[in-house]
Amino acid sequence: MYKIVYKKVLNPTVVMMDIEAPLVAKKAQAGQFIILRVDEEGERIPLTVAGYDRDAGTVKIIFQVVGATTEKLYHKNEGEYIQDFAGPLGVPTHLDGLNEVCIVGGGVGCAIALPVAQALKERGAKVTSIIGFRNKDLLILEDEFKACSDELIVMTDDGSYGRVGNVCIPLNEMFAGGRRFDKVITIGPLVMMKFVTMATRPTGIPCDVSMNPIMIDGTGMCGGCRLTLNVDGKRVTKFACVDGPDFNGYQVDFDEAISRGGAYRSFERHSHENTCNLFKKGVE
Repeated sequence: MYKIVYKKVLNPTVVMMDIEAPLVAKKAQAGQFIILRVDEEGERIPLTVAGYDRDAGTVKIIFQVVGATTEKLYHKNEGEYIQDFAGPLGVPTHLDGLNEVCIVGGGVGCAIALPVAQALKERGAKVTSIIGFRNKDLLILEDEFKACSDELIVMTDDGSYGRVGNVCIPLNEMFAGGRRFDKVITIGPLVMMKFVTMATRPTGIPCDVSMNPIMIDGTGMCGGCRLTLNVDGKRVTKFACVDGPDFNGYQVDFDEAISRGGAYRSFERHSHENTCNLFKKGVE
């Protein structure tokens, strides 16, 4: 069992928790993830490591309430426990040799982008961060990004905070002005990452994306997290859990990933509604 030592609601649908997991905290690195179960009968879900404190033995997770499991997790409070917390899993983000990087995060994906930006800053890299949200009410982690970014640009779709528009607008402005980066790293909704990759491609700057497809065991056995990459004219299958979650954005078949990502959306919505109804009735 793993104790929840801290909980904070960041916006109406996004929650941050610190989980007491010293063995995971000891090894965790930016870009890796864990798989948890809320209780003995719960499903396994992957969540990216949003931070860690090796001295305190805690791992930070940030999640959006979208399904039954995240709804159950949302109702857990400080001092309570979750059943399983396995990790760290996946390949850490490659940071060696990067002196100037642009981090592009969208929505709850900013929780994944933040530890990457922090790790780069700790290494002495110049970090430009662009973070985007639908509106001001959904904004998260602005202060944390300010602390680790040499330049921070906040975008909202409706213009209720920061600049109006999507994250590609300032990115394209930078490219048009001759800005160069050692790498662009983008993390967020699949559609956003697709268009950031398209915007970056003409520059020839490497562009990495963080993929979070359907996942079950996290060891490459189930094949649920498979992705198709186009490598040297050949279609190659990779698994996000063991080969990623970071991939060369120019190689990812985003259309296939978007299609597969929505395969269980109706089931997820139905399961979420049933779980919400149970909590409304006081059943836990």
